Order: sequence, then C-alpha cells, then structure tokens
Amino acid sequence: MKKYILPLLVLAAIFAVSCQQDLLSEESVIKDSTVEMNDFDYWLEANFLKPYNIEFKYRFSMDESDKGFWNVPADIDAAIIYAHLVKYLCVDTYDEIAGIDFTRGYFPKMFFLVGTWEYRNNGTFVLGTAEAGKKIMLSGVNELPLGLAYYANDPDAMAEYLSHYYIKTIHHEFTHILNQTKTYPESFGTITSNTYVGDACFSTDKYWRGRGYITDYAQSEHREDFAELVSEYITHDQAWWDEQIAAAHAETTNVRQSDPDAPDGGEIITSKIEIVIAYMQDSWGIDLNELRDILLRRFKDVTTGRVDLNNIDL
Repeated sequence: MKKYILPLLVLAAIFAVSCQQDLLSEESVIKDSTVEMNDFDYWLEANFLKPYNIEFKYRFSMDESDKGFWNVPADIDAAIIYAHLVKYLCVDTYDEIAGIDFTRGYFPKMFFLVGTWEYRNNGTFVLGTAEAGKKIMLSGVNELPLGLAYYANDPDAMAEYLSHYYIKTIHHEFTHILNQTKTYPESFGTITSNTYVGDACFSTDKYWRGRGYITDYAQSEHREDFAELVSEYITHDQAWWDEQIAAAHAETTNVRQSDPDAPDGGEIITSKIEIVIAYMQDSWGIDLNELRDILLRRFKDVTTGRVDLNNIDL
C-alpha cells in the first residue's frame, strides 16, 4: 500500500493548485439560440406580429409539438403558402366582418405548423388543435403545394380541398375560442344529448346526417358539434347546405331501421344551425350568412389566382 502514497499526495497538490487558479467566469456558458431573420420572417412580422401580436411559427419546435405523434418540420415554401391562406381566408375575413379590434382581441396568439398529418391509431388524422385559446397547431403543411397543383385547373375542387383539409380547421378551432369566451345556450347540447358517441364516431356508421350531425366528427360531443356546424356552414354555399339537409332527411330512413322513433335528421341539423346563427349574432354581432358570403368570395380570389400565395415582398 505504501507505493501509492506519493502519487496520491502529488495528485492532491495538483488538485489544490488547480482549485486555487480556476475562477468562475462571470459570463454564462449557456447561450440563447439566435435565428437569422429571412424575408419570410420579415413578412410575417409585418402581416401577423405587428398588426395582431400573432406569432406565426413555422420552424420546428419540440416544445410546441405534440409528442404523442411523429412530426416533421414544415417546408418553408409550403409555410409561405399557408401563411397567405391563413391571413386572407381567416384573419382578414374576420377583420372585414367584425373589425380589426375583434381579430386582435380574440384570434389566437400563435399558429404553429407541422409538416405531416398527425395520425391516430384508429386510421384518422389530426388536422389541427387549439390550446386554451392561445395557440392553433396546423398539420399537413407539406401536402399543401401538392394539392394546389393537383387541382390547379378546377377552382371548385381546389376550394373544397383547401376548405376540408386546411381552412375549415382554423374556423373550427377559432369557434372553440369564441365559445370559451362566451358560452352558447345549454339547449344546444340537449338536442342530441343521448346520441353523442365520443371517439366511437370513427366507425362504419355512415348515416350521421340522418342522426342529426353535419359531419361524422360532430358526433363526438356537443362542443365539436357546434364548431363543425360553424365551419361547415361558412365554407360552403347555400346549395351545398341544402344538399346536406336533403341527405339527412333521406338517411333518417336508414336510422329508423334500428330506431323506429328516431327524429328526422334534417330537422335536427336545421334546429342546431338556428341556435348557432343566433349565438353568433347575439354574442358577437356577426351575421353568419354575411360571414359566409365574405369567405366564399375570398376563396374564389384564391382559387382563380387573384391572390399571389408566394409573394413575400414588403
């Protein structure tokens, strides 16, 4: 054991000297990450951040992502297109119908983009989510340019594609924010209170309209039912809506095969949309039919090429 004493003493002396000489620096070794602003960043600052205090976040962030899904970053070219769509078909639409102070006051303060869809294990996928009225996550961004190219020669089909996969989602989630601020009448939730099915709505049952729901997802709960009615109503014209009501009347026959006393699905949807229209007018001073007219006009501007979705010049 003696042969180890001298080396240990030498090591202790070196350590003591080292401790005396090594002083802690006053400058932190932890540095804040910085990202150099590009032209798109400046465009977002001018069109979202400064006028509305809205952060449009397209760079990937693990903190903002839902860690329950496999996510990929949004491509910048796709993000530029999506930013234009959000601005023209959502933010500017509410500016026109209700004024910029309304939009500043109630629109979420962050949009966060994800490149791919968020796939569930039941075969469905998430188009978007809202968090506490402050943030809307939008997925499937990288698919957007492909869809626009595919429907380039069919404006009506392009409008339906944009509505179904992208724009309807934002209006749906914004409806949740409005509902969290001012609640809608409890009577709405009682109309079909005994037929909401939660996640089981993703099933082989294809007669949801016959049971009084405008979409299959509307069957999940009354909150989603309300938001689906708003978003579907304002993103389609009256002819489309009339077709849905007619289909609901017809599908009621199928529903009554297992439930002979089931009420008429078309009448149920009509009673629900009347409550929705009254809520938007009474609570927010927004005429839902006027909002629909504005949005459909703006959709036409996009699908006919009047709006340049790639221009980020200031």
